[in-house]
Amino acid sequence: MFFPLRVVAVVAFTAAALAAPKANPDWCNEDTAPFQIRLAYAGDRGMAVSWNTNQKLANPTVYFSRNRILNRFARSDVSATYPTSSTYNNHVVITGLKSDTTYYYMPECGNQTYTFKTARRAGSSTEFSFAMVGDMGTFGPDGLSTTVGKGASNPLKPGEKTTIESLMTLKDSYDFVWHVGDIAYADAWLKEEKAGYISPVNQTDGGAEYDKILNEFYGQVAQISSIRPYMVGPGNHEANCDNGSDLDICLPGQLNFTGYRAHWNMPSAESGGVENFWYSWDHGSVHFIQFNTETDFPNAPDEPGGEGDEDAGPFAPSGSQLAWLKKDLASVDRKKTPWVIASSHRPWYVSTTECLECQAAFEPLLLQYGVDLVLHGHKHFYERHAAVDNGTAQEIDANPTAPWYIVNGAAGHYDGLDTPSLPYVPTSRKVISVYGWSLFTVHNCTHLSTQFIASGNSSILDTATLIKDRTCYGQGDFE
Repeated sequence: MFFPLRVVAVVAFTAAALAAPKANPDWCNEDTAPFQIRLAYAGDRGMAVSWNTNQKLANPTVYFSRNRILNRFARSDVSATYPTSSTYNNHVVITGLKSDTTYYYMPECGNQTYTFKTARRAGSSTEFSFAMVGDMGTFGPDGLSTTVGKGASNPLKPGEKTTIESLMTLKDSYDFVWHVGDIAYADAWLKEEKAGYISPVNQTDGGAEYDKILNEFYGQVAQISSIRPYMVGPGNHEANCDNGSDLDICLPGQLNFTGYRAHWNMPSAESGGVENFWYSWDHGSVHFIQFNTETDFPNAPDEPGGEGDEDAGPFAPSGSQLAWLKKDLASVDRKKTPWVIASSHRPWYVSTTECLECQAAFEPLLLQYGVDLVLHGHKHFYERHAAVDNGTAQEIDANPTAPWYIVNGAAGHYDGLDTPSLPYVPTSRKVISVYGWSLFTVHNCTHLSTQFIASGNSSILDTATLIKDRTCYGQGDFE
């Protein structure tokens, strides 16, 4: 029987005092060459480096330094694949780094040196920005392009930039990217084939088309994820190969979030979370939380019997996620990280179908512990709301006590965009239906702003600022 791979954070060892081995030993070849390189924070003094290869590696190794002479290394023993995957996922966590510091690095057998910057020290009051995307799929002939198949809409206009291209254009404006679920849309493969968008219709290819689309997306996003931490959360389109339509056609490696669990390496070990499903990290004046609206809470939509028909999970004993979230929120030092920003995939304040079971499970904790901002995707448009307390709006420029809610699932994928019908819900303040992403700037402990950026030309279509009335503590208070 096949058991899905559980990727945990690997506490890799560094050998700063030893001579580093050759970055390209004699055994390197095209099958051991790294691709799909991606980063994730591992505390404010660590960085997870992951990449894929066509061949299993005995001890995946990353060479790094604060200059271009890569004289340090870290390695692990995690090089794993799963049924239907054509590649191996390699994961290493570098520890003992200096916070808010740029490092050069290269996975073994590579031919290019990259850079990453570690997380800002918790308690730092320096202004910073981060990017948020939701529901972003593969671009090009197997995803969103200038043509569409039957039933799809909103093709790219000739010359229009994709969200990945827009993110790259503005890469110097943010510290990291947060992708809040629905990644690659490989599960659209059969829909695209039946619509005549890709051909032929072939349900006996051993999962090859699904795997192909996944790898195309990972390759496309690597231009960002190799130079900026790319933090992710689960969405329903990661669950299986056909988005709950016909699970009988899905092979074991394309069920139960297997690809999602294998590919990414989020800081769950550092924060007491579970795999890539729920975790947290500090960055400057913010405590960030990723929680899971797909599984592992009462009436979860993607669990067996759930309304999503995904038949996935659970991934921890009953009650584990909510107990973890309560403990994590209770442990936040609001003098050190005055802002708390949380994210999950499915929204409950939105001008279309709400996830009421998500609201029942999570909103009480978010209110109890004074979360400032909640980000969602799932709906294929942008909708900025007021701060909301059990359905009652509070304006964001008047020191709200409730979380501010923003939905942005407009990054772009094969099916296109949606537009909610009027009238919008009372908490709604702005709706935009164009491809785009969000840029958030944490100015200080009292002001946090957002911009919705149209991917096609990187123009700003919406701005808003959350204002809190509280005392700011200086960076030196936490030295």
